[in-house]
Amino acid sequence: MLNMMSRNEQSVQVIELRGATRVFPGPGRGFVALDRVDLRVAAGELVAIVGASGSGKSTLLNLIAGIDRPTGGEVRVAGTAVHTLDESRLAAWRGRHVGVVFQFFQLLPTLTVIENVMLPMDFCGTRPPAQARRHALGLLDQVGIADQADKLPSALSGGQQQRAAIARALANDPPLIVADEPTGNLDSATASRVVELLAGLARAGRTVLMVTHERDLARVVDRTVTLVDGKVVSDA
Repeated sequence: MLNMMSRNEQSVQVIELRGATRVFPGPGRGFVALDRVDLRVAAGELVAIVGASGSGKSTLLNLIAGIDRPTGGEVRVAGTAVHTLDESRLAAWRGRHVGVVFQFFQLLPTLTVIENVMLPMDFCGTRPPAQARRHALGLLDQVGIADQADKLPSALSGGQQQRAAIARALANDPPLIVADEPTGNLDSATASRVVELLAGLARAGRTVLMVTHERDLARVVDRTVTLVDGKVVSDA
């Protein structure tokens, strides 16, 4: 069973953006990918970020995850002013506070599934090897693929690989999970199971932010934030 967080923890604002802007170099003033976005997300919320291609969805996710930096405004996550961190501090912070799930899984092909899940713990030094393996096996059990632990990713189905990627994202017990099109490479039935798994993480108290093209998620998500041309036009 997923670990439950306290009611007090669930009232905390995990994400807070104030005037977050990202401009990429180009002719004139450049390409404005994100334009003065304000956003707050509390612990335990499952939020879908939707919009057309080029609307700024992935840019927003990258700023929140510390993968990219804003050219203006503030990005605060889990009590940290992410926009003020230098590169070394940013990498260390991200490893402990954010779990990232990609559309194409990004599992290292030469490592077994359990070794992939252990990798973030090794990178951040959060657990010694013996404890790391036990923790990784427990996470794989939570996502339903403990029996695949010692196989290479190529031996798994797409849905199983995405579950392994989610387990890896949970390796350092981060308060925030960001998922960029996590169902975009899966069939509809498998995609539904992955979304339910992410929803379960939110019910257990984690904050989950999911970029998606699928708009029929009202039964699962707490909020749907819609972007158009780098601006939030709806937060319902």
